[in-house]
Amino acid sequence: MYIFKAAVVGAGTMGGEIAQVITFSGLPVVMKDIDQGMLDKGMEKARSIYQRRVDKGKMSAGEMESKMDLITPTLTYDDFGDVDIVIEAVPEKMEIKRAVFKELAAVCPEQTIFASNTSALSISEMGAATDKPHKVIGMHFFNPASVMKLVEVIPGLDTSQETVDDVVMFTESLRKIPVVVQECPGFLVNRLLMPYINEATKALEEGAATATEIDQAVVGWGMPMGPFTLMDMLGLDVIAHVGEYLYSEYGERASPALLVPKLVEAGRLGEKSGGGFYDHPGGESETVAKMIKELQSSGQVPTGTPFSVERLMLPLINEAALCVQENIASITDIDMAMVAGTGMTYGGERIGPLAVADKIGLDVVVEKLEALAKELGPRFQPVRPLKLRVRAGHLGVKAGKGFHEYA
Repeated sequence: MYIFKAAVVGAGTMGGEIAQVITFSGLPVVMKDIDQGMLDKGMEKARSIYQRRVDKGKMSAGEMESKMDLITPTLTYDDFGDVDIVIEAVPEKMEIKRAVFKELAAVCPEQTIFASNTSALSISEMGAATDKPHKVIGMHFFNPASVMKLVEVIPGLDTSQETVDDVVMFTESLRKIPVVVQECPGFLVNRLLMPYINEATKALEEGAATATEIDQAVVGWGMPMGPFTLMDMLGLDVIAHVGEYLYSEYGERASPALLVPKLVEAGRLGEKSGGGFYDHPGGESETVAKMIKELQSSGQVPTGTPFSVERLMLPLINEAALCVQENIASITDIDMAMVAGTGMTYGGERIGPLAVADKIGLDVVVEKLEALAKELGPRFQPVRPLKLRVRAGHLGVKAGKGFHEYA
């Protein structure tokens, strides 16, 4: 099915970003919200992205206005009678998303695809709220959508292959890279980031290193920004919500660090509130240092634990290997998704976690994970796909084959 007209429901920052991406490809888009202030914010977000292009000489002011004219802001569903795809970008609460899909089913034509921009929640559960679950799919853009190339495409249990194919083609028409991911909590990239940012926070609250030291070590390793800079940018309320959801689904190995909910409770939500792990502006925070001392003195967290960048990065590799076992995505797509979705590099190369493991040596990865498991707990226990390859002599680059094959 060719898509001639799109709609976005939820006109916050992400809704405005997605609307801009769609209009940049030349398609008209209806942007709906229940709040005029949010609608204005979404329009302003789209305009600001185009304005940056004008300022850089990549677009004329007239071209910007033509693109902005493709967006129809609305507080009602009156303009949804001929939309081919709707992307919801409402808050990450299942009851809100299910309610939106029920409303859409009543106003959209039969052929309309319902896509959710959720970063973690169940597509199958959303589909069950409609009378056409075969048309419901996940379409997870990364923030900022105007810049990030990756879009995770997530079929639910009832999603038809035709819907998957249509959304992959639509994503490509937006000049994005679609990666089809089997449904699981957190999908692919957020699932891999979960143990990494969680371990960073545990290292911080245990006094293993400061936020600045950890961020610098991770950037030195090859990530474009450190975990605390990333979390402050994304919003700690979002991080806490996703962390709790993944813990409820994955159990003890996803047990969240204690510091994030403490920061959220104190109103420190990151850049948007002027303070998160860091003060914005200002850097390291005395308030956060006091919270860490309270956690340590009350015995809620251990102290004297070691810090190494491997403590953060090897759990990410371990989770990627588990995704191979569960057929969440292909080995190539897992690596590509992390490169496109996070800007991951290693040794100056743009490569993903499984290729990184091959470079380090899978035997070395397993050995280091086992050492961390002895020192810090079973969450570091290496998963079967890693151990199996080591036993078979598939050690990575040095053996000519690991997760990938090498000439």
